[in-house]
Amino acid sequence: MLQSTLSTAIKFALASVAIGAVLSAFDISAIEVVKEMGLTPEAIRGLISRAFEWALPHFILGAMVIIPIWLIIYLLRPPGLGK
Repeated sequence: MLQSTLSTAIKFALASVAIGAVLSAFDISAIEVVKEMGLTPEAIRGLISRAFEWALPHFILGAMVIIPIWLIIYLLRPPGLGK
């Protein structure tokens, strides 16, 4: 699974670089695209900040439930399984 995830991440990165190079060849920059959308870098930072402020408490709450359940299942698993 890790290999598949890593492979997907590498493909995503290579595609992003390739598309970025093509857009750069047409003199299109990220700042121009953001401005055309009516956003500013400060607004984007604010959106990202608010997203983390919303997601972090939910992530922690979910982890407080999931981690003990996983630990119990892991400890009660018969020897030799999952190796």
